[in-house]
Amino acid sequence: MKKGRFSKTEISYIKLHHETIPVGQIAENLDRDPESIENFIKEKLGDSKIKKREIEALYDLKSRMYWREIQNQFDENEQELFLYHWSRIISQFRDDVLPTEELQVIDAIKLELLMNRALREQQSNMKNISIFEELLQEEKNKDSEYQDRDYIFNVERQIATARAAQEALGRDYKDLQSKKSVMLKDLKATREQRIKRLEDSKQTFIGWVSQILTSPDLRREFGTEMEKMRLAMENQKQELSEWHKYEDGIIDQPFLTPDTVKE
Repeated sequence: MKKGRFSKTEISYIKLHHETIPVGQIAENLDRDPESIENFIKEKLGDSKIKKREIEALYDLKSRMYWREIQNQFDENEQELFLYHWSRIISQFRDDVLPTEELQVIDAIKLELLMNRALREQQSNMKNISIFEELLQEEKNKDSEYQDRDYIFNVERQIATARAAQEALGRDYKDLQSKKSVMLKDLKATREQRIKRLEDSKQTFIGWVSQILTSPDLRREFGTEMEKMRLAMENQKQELSEWHKYEDGIIDQPFLTPDTVKE
């Protein structure tokens, strides 16, 4: 049984057949461990349509010119979070994203990362304030003749500076949150806008069925289209059921079923 990384031929084979052939059969055909095949499908190809769109979105982003700039602007953990948000947002829009909308998505994710960064700095600042207050209290608990006045003054000044920074970080967070909300509204990505878009369509399934039942012309139009599709399908089925000579000289029927098999 082969080990190591998959070759390009093996990857192409897995991509082509993973939806139609069981994992065990693929592993047997490639002389590979079934578990490694299954892990590759889940990680690289996705085991659902949504997951596939997310994986495709990740590869798509990393091929963009601006991904290099994003790597320079954010650390590894933030890059990982960036990729997570990007794949899910693009998947939500079902890949219907224009270049200008891509930039909006990128800006919205950057705002989200900056908000997270502000919250982390707030948390770190709060810990520093707690440490300073403990040091201050410890010094003040000493007898007055043993207290270091300069030390107390410096610690109090650091606490005041940290509290001012805390307020500034809070304002920054609220400002970033407002900008992100505006950005998501521009992208029509909020739940309220998605529901409103459905309501504004002024078309429901029941209404559509009622319209078909009460409109003879519409029924005739749909019936004609359906019959055309049926005839086209039957015609193609007939053509594919005939004998066909392949490039390697073999003669066979491309579409072979119990109904079309020839003697």
